[in-house]
Amino acid sequence: MEITFLGTGTSHGVPIITCTCPVCTSDNPKNRRTRSSLWVQAEGVSILIDTATEFRLQAIEAGITHVDAVLYTHCHADHVFGFDDLRVFSQITQEHVPIYGNEPTIAEMREVFSYVFRKTQKGGGKPQVETRVIDGPFQIKGVRVEPIPIFHGKLPILGYRIGGLAYITDCSSLPPKSLALLQDLDVLVLGVVRREPHPTHMHLDQALALVEQLRPKQTYFTHISHLLEHEEVSRALPAGISLAYDQLRINIARD
Repeated sequence: MEITFLGTGTSHGVPIITCTCPVCTSDNPKNRRTRSSLWVQAEGVSILIDTATEFRLQAIEAGITHVDAVLYTHCHADHVFGFDDLRVFSQITQEHVPIYGNEPTIAEMREVFSYVFRKTQKGGGKPQVETRVIDGPFQIKGVRVEPIPIFHGKLPILGYRIGGLAYITDCSSLPPKSLALLQDLDVLVLGVVRREPHPTHMHLDQALALVEQLRPKQTYFTHISHLLEHEEVSRALPAGISLAYDQLRINIARD
C-alpha cells in the first residue's frame, strides 16, 4: 500500500489570507499546507479520502490518473469542495465513481451539489457518481474498508481503516468501540490543529495521549494549522511520530 498526503492543512490552508505570522510567511515548503486529503493505492485500487478544495492541483502534482472510489469523512467545505473535479475520471472511464459516507454526509452532499443529481442540459459536464451510505465494513474491488465512527465536536463523522492504515481527521473524541477498531496499526494518520485545546479538533497533547494509548508503529499528524511550525514541532515529537506535509508519500509493507 502507498499513501500520498495530497494536503495537510486546516480549513484556512497555510498560508492564511492576510496573515503575516512566521509560519504563513515561511519559505519552508513543508509549512505550505493545502486542505487535507489522502490518496491510497492498495492492491492496484485507487482510493481518495475526501476531495479537498485544491483537489485539482493536488491530483496533478501527485499524478493521479484514475479513481476507483472516494471515502468522505464529512461534508465540510474544506473536505468536499474539490468534488466537481472528479468529473474527469468518470469522463475517461464512462463509469460512475462510487462515493461513500455516513447517512448525514451523503444527504448533505446531495444537497450541496444538487446540480450533480438532477437532470440538466448537456454540455460542460458534471461528475458521474454513485452515492453509497455505509454503516459497517465494505469492499472496493477486493480492498476491505472499515469505517471508524468518530466525533467532530458533536457531529458524528467517519474515519477509515484500510489494512494497517487508519485515517482519523477532524476528530475531537472517539467512542470506545472505535478505539477497539484501531488496534495493531502500522500507520495512524491523525488530525492535530494546534497546541491549545479546541472544541472540535484534537490538540497536540490530546493526540499524543491517544497515540500512547493505541501504540501504532508509526503516526503522522495532519490537518495542521499555522500555529504549528513544521521543523520546531518535529524536533519535539517522540520517536515514531511525525508531522505530515503536502505530497509526502509513505509505503506500508504487507505482513
